[in-house]
Amino acid sequence: MAREITSEERDLVDQLLARARSAMAEVENYSQEQRDRLSQAIAWYAGNEETFTRLAQLGVDESGIGDREGRPAKRFKIHMVLRDVLRTPSTGIVEVDEAKGLVKYAKPAGVVASLIPMTNPAMTPPVTGVSSANAGNAVIFSPHPRTARTTTEMVDVMRAACRAVGAPEDLFQVISKPSIPSTQYLMQVCDLTLATGGKPMVQAAYSSGRPAYGVGAGNSSIVIDETADIDIAAANTRMSKTSDFGSGCSADGNIIIQKSIFDDMVKALEAEGGYLCNEEEKALLEKAMWDEKGNRTFPTIACKPQQTADVAGFSIPEDRKFLMVYNHGQIGQEHKFSKEKLTTVMALYHFDGFDDALETVRQIYAVGGKGHSCGIYSHNDDNIDALARVAPVSRMMVRQPQSKANAGAWTNGMPMTSSLGCGIWGGNITNENVTLKHMLNYTWVSRPIAEDRPSEEELFGEFYNGEVL
Repeated sequence: MAREITSEERDLVDQLLARARSAMAEVENYSQEQRDRLSQAIAWYAGNEETFTRLAQLGVDESGIGDREGRPAKRFKIHMVLRDVLRTPSTGIVEVDEAKGLVKYAKPAGVVASLIPMTNPAMTPPVTGVSSANAGNAVIFSPHPRTARTTTEMVDVMRAACRAVGAPEDLFQVISKPSIPSTQYLMQVCDLTLATGGKPMVQAAYSSGRPAYGVGAGNSSIVIDETADIDIAAANTRMSKTSDFGSGCSADGNIIIQKSIFDDMVKALEAEGGYLCNEEEKALLEKAMWDEKGNRTFPTIACKPQQTADVAGFSIPEDRKFLMVYNHGQIGQEHKFSKEKLTTVMALYHFDGFDDALETVRQIYAVGGKGHSCGIYSHNDDNIDALARVAPVSRMMVRQPQSKANAGAWTNGMPMTSSLGCGIWGGNITNENVTLKHMLNYTWVSRPIAEDRPSEEELFGEFYNGEVL
């Protein structure tokens, strides 16, 4: 049972909240230009190459998971968020619909409690901060205990950005010594919670009694049909799977390949650095990656495939970048590889007709990952449409590296974010990528318009003047 919050912890959160509300009052009348300038300063201070590289690598060193060399590239997510924010009005009149006589005004949501995962302790604060400051909100960050130093130092950088443009630095504050009780209390007293992290964190946010945006678990599954460009599909799959050593919930977990191209696709994946495990190695992997209760084991999360193999008790060549296991027909709670894997391991399946692929997708998402995402490599629009109609997911990438595309990219139209809503499927309130618009309140102003009242015959159609019981 979790311990009660101490009086010192409660007082600290209360003090942070008071300072946050005071800071919000100082920026209440900021113009759109002032808000945009503040967002630009935050994005630059946090997202310049030197600063972000230092803190991104500190996050890997602190947590012991992730790709130290690759994670600094995530700074471009901050750039993309800034792009979207600068194109989105966030104060005063933000939308006008003359035909309906509607005018929409945007106002701050309030003080935001932002729960930071250990997988992105440097990136998540500025991604949230760029949008939140533009909305006129203040944010109190609650880091993961394993990466508290990284998050605290990034928040210090963001506070410096505020000072640089004359804004109150208390728009951003952090609980430098986080605990479960203090985080729970923070969520209870703030106006809105953004919970980016595991299931327990999201459940706690939703039970806090305050509005919250949470995320769902991923189990990203990719369909590859015979019209796909195999080399591109293989390269993108490798890119997605190996990004930050598969720590992201969008990383390709299940690859569902048409049987006519299965062997060629596996060869292409091997050419990209894949290692296909034999049945003995697969059994060793399963035992190493999950404990007796079915929970993922820390030494095999978000690490190089060589480390995962070593923990399992076998070795692979140093040039291999990810592991593959053949898992066709093995889907269900008892078949661990059909679940989210959170590392450089993917499961392979095959199908004959496309209906078989759709059935495999249904079965996989019945195990886990409903509401999150799937992808497809195909040039057959009928197949793309069929998957979109069946897959219980909030976003579906077509011919794109999933973990590089779900949350937004320079080459697609998805809104950039670090929080992927998974809808009712995933126990969330939204299917959307959580962005600036979700951090605002709106006032709808309605003026009279000409009567818009269809006749009863138009409304009821064939049932008009019909049988009455």
